[in-house]
Amino acid sequence: MAEPYTIHIFVVDGDPDGVKIVDRQNWTGWGMAFPRSSWPHIAKRSEFNTPGVYILKGTSEGTGDDLPTIYIGQGDEIRTRLESHYINKDFWDWGYIFVSKGTALNRAHTTWLEHALIDLAHNAGQCHLDNATRPKEPNLSEWERADTQGFLHEMLRILPLLGVRVFEKPASLLVPQNVVSAKSKKEQDKDTRDTVVVPAQEEGFQKVFIGENCWYEIRISGGMLPRIKYIAAYRTTPISAITHYAPVERIESYGDAGKYKLIFSAPAKEIPAIPFEGAVTGAMQGPRYTSLDKLLAAKSVGDLFGYSSKDSNE
Repeated sequence: MAEPYTIHIFVVDGDPDGVKIVDRQNWTGWGMAFPRSSWPHIAKRSEFNTPGVYILKGTSEGTGDDLPTIYIGQGDEIRTRLESHYINKDFWDWGYIFVSKGTALNRAHTTWLEHALIDLAHNAGQCHLDNATRPKEPNLSEWERADTQGFLHEMLRILPLLGVRVFEKPASLLVPQNVVSAKSKKEQDKDTRDTVVVPAQEEGFQKVFIGENCWYEIRISGGMLPRIKYIAAYRTTPISAITHYAPVERIESYGDAGKYKLIFSAPAKEIPAIPFEGAVTGAMQGPRYTSLDKLLAAKSVGDLFGYSSKDSNE
């Protein structure tokens, strides 16, 4: 069972979207979050004079998905490193630093923290790492390792409160049917939708839906999360039809933008094509919900989602 804890956040300029200093009682470290635009004004602060580890977060062009880009670094005096990144790295919008209040961290400690954070980010798969290499784990004494692991533990409790969740492995969000309350079950019986239909361009359909047995970067209405058992693919032009569906094993969070990843329990199965016929323009630009029974019985998208002939002519 997770233990409760208290975090103190000092909003330096009175702007909730500006610089924040983070502290924990009886902790040997400090944390700071700052927007890139604030760097010229805060660069001379004493916190940047000391050894520490830092995280840069933003969005890189050409990644083709919604995951943030992260760079993780460390230094004996992190101001110099951050000044270089301010000049030479364009992708980041926010910086996060963690330094010691006294002499708790040295080069070996910050190198170990850098190594641990890069490993965590790599294993979680919730970001694009801008780091070109993965540093080797430095040798620490038993007591140094324990202290540094404790420092990392505090960092990982603070970062989600600052909107950074890239070090967490996504947990399954699919609610098992046997834990649904009787009242919820009765309410669900009125709504038979158990299938999400997603638009898929041909390249992504072949590579991910068919090749990787999953689909990601999808927004799902909160009330639908525990109901989803199947996913179907509406292949955009030139196919313009629903052609495959797959059973869903689990749903995970994807990135930090409120999107999800659906992992299939079996490869997608081809069905007789359900053409766009009868649907209004734009009807399949985002996820739509139906039941598997209705999907397999439908003759067209208009039929599946109940569009009338009048609707399709508007």
